[in-house]
Amino acid sequence: MDILSTILWLVVLFSVLSPAMHQYYMHTARQALIHSLEKKRHSRVITLIHRQESISLLGLPVARYITMDDSEAVLTAIRTTPPDKPIDLILHTPGGLVLAAEQIALALHRHPAKTTVIIPHYAMSGGTLIALAADEILMDPHAVMGPLDPQINGMPAPSIISAVQQKNPNDVDDQTLILADVSRKAIAQVRDFVKKLLSDDMEESKAEEISSYFCDGNFTHDYPIFADRAKELGLNVKAEVPEEVYGLMMLYPQPMGAHRSVEYRHSP
Repeated sequence: MDILSTILWLVVLFSVLSPAMHQYYMHTARQALIHSLEKKRHSRVITLIHRQESISLLGLPVARYITMDDSEAVLTAIRTTPPDKPIDLILHTPGGLVLAAEQIALALHRHPAKTTVIIPHYAMSGGTLIALAADEILMDPHAVMGPLDPQINGMPAPSIISAVQQKNPNDVDDQTLILADVSRKAIAQVRDFVKKLLSDDMEESKAEEISSYFCDGNFTHDYPIFADRAKELGLNVKAEVPEEVYGLMMLYPQPMGAHRSVEYRHSP
């Protein structure tokens, strides 16, 4: 009976410690690969990687996206990076809060040394906004960015405006009119922000053209913008990604528990 109790307690102990040990191993492996990439590129490497996670009890999918916690962590990483140290930001995200994305984008844009955003798979919506703030974008040939049309109550702002314009104002309820007004303001705000980001590196007319392309609702919100199209638009994009980045992505599997979205080596 004592032997069975011991075995049972060992099984319980292993079940409790195993996830923590695995998480520690994954964290250590990611840190080692980040350090290797930093040495190779002489830069500070920051990751903003969102995977689809699941609640361990029910197994229900929960989408992850850019949050205020992410912006706080990334801003801390940027702020603690020496002014003369280049930054490589690895992005893998469906987007998220506009305010959080704008904070990250502005901090990245203002960093004195060269900034590079690396997109191994996708950086949509708010992720695209952050990418446009960098001096250079490295994308896998099959990686994508996406449009920046704001979403109001889960609906694309340009479509709300279009729907209202097609109706007699007397037939539109007040709430919809308010949504249309908010939509106009949201589009103008994002377009203006993108234009300001781009105007430092190109003529104002070109910056206006690109900001309108991304923000004015020309496509659906999940429309893929590949590296070759981004280059045609006039963005500083290269269709290449360091091999270490692919290896790093393999260390972010679809996990059962939560892990930090933002990660960087504390002593660059």
